[in-house]
Amino acid sequence: MSFNIATTGLNAVTEQLNAISNNIANSGTVGFKSGRAEFSALYAESQPLGVGVSGVTQSITKGGSIASTGNALDLAINGNGFFVVRDSAGTTAYSRAGYFGTDSSGNLINNLGMYLQGYPVDANGQLQVGTVGNLTISSGSIPAKATDSLDFTANLDANADVPENDTFDPKDNTSYNNSYTTQIFDSLGREHTLNQYFVKKGDNTWEVHYYMDDSEIPNSTQEMTFSEQGVLTKPTNLTSLNIDIPGAAGLSIDLSYNGTTQYGSDFSVSKNQGSGYASGERTGQAIDSDGSVYATFSNGERMLQGQLVLADFANANGLQSQDGTTWTQTASSGAPLTGAPGTGLLGSITAGALEQSNVDLTSELVGLMTAQRNYQANTKVISTNDSMMNALFQAV
Repeated sequence: MSFNIATTGLNAVTEQLNAISNNIANSGTVGFKSGRAEFSALYAESQPLGVGVSGVTQSITKGGSIASTGNALDLAINGNGFFVVRDSAGTTAYSRAGYFGTDSSGNLINNLGMYLQGYPVDANGQLQVGTVGNLTISSGSIPAKATDSLDFTANLDANADVPENDTFDPKDNTSYNNSYTTQIFDSLGREHTLNQYFVKKGDNTWEVHYYMDDSEIPNSTQEMTFSEQGVLTKPTNLTSLNIDIPGAAGLSIDLSYNGTTQYGSDFSVSKNQGSGYASGERTGQAIDSDGSVYATFSNGERMLQGQLVLADFANANGLQSQDGTTWTQTASSGAPLTGAPGTGLLGSITAGALEQSNVDLTSELVGLMTAQRNYQANTKVISTNDSMMNALFQAV
């Protein structure tokens, strides 16, 4: 019986050594989760039969360190969650290994050729949150877009004096108090300059003159008034600027002064955000912390391509391992709870970085020495038992 019990010990330690050696071999594998051999005693009623390995469990919920790579499509998860990937056969798997790139069709794929899943966008660039599918980055160029809106927020100096010259002339800086220049674009993507000239007319009253490319915009002069608390009271609606452009479609710009104030401090502009841009070629891609995927273009614009989703489980340790870096759901893990990164208990995304293996080499080497001693102890049992049997046979 001692021979059999010691043999089970040797077999169990061998499986433990297999788990430890696999951990050490994968200490540099991105997204790898270390495994541990779980021992259990064997009995037949009250009769001891030795030891066995009930299973090798992975430390799926233990995160690894995050290391920067500089590659825009290398992704790491800060916190809970798994990337959702799907192969060409439609089989869904879950992973923490953030090696991603694009195939010839622009689909985001991992290093195993599986498609990254997320919310796609429609033809208007709006997220389709109710749909999960392959994420694709457009490879085409972006056409020019004419400026049709401008959000402008500033502070006009309440201490300013009414200009000495009461006849406005953009070439005479004594006829206005402040000016500001904004770049706008026509339908052909050509750049123009929109100039705003602010003229104080009296207490809490100003006048704005608009010029484009040094030419006055007809019928555009506008009055601005403020309350005694410095809050804008006029205009309360959008200001429409209609401009004829030779060789291009006419511009119609909705200008908002929402938030503009008149306080006793210098003239300053806190917001000047306009739509419109020149045409551009795709230069790359970027992924934000919330998983939003953008194509970047040479004109400085970004176009939303989709948003990746993360999945979490009630019992992540119940997932079934496929290859150490990808898992599939089981009855023990429960159904996946999917959502955008940063929502609920899901972690955020770090682009240009990868989650390293969570293997603790120091602990693994200590375990390796412990397993060696256990192996030697079991072989000693067999050697001792053999000596006792030989002594018995010699005594007969």
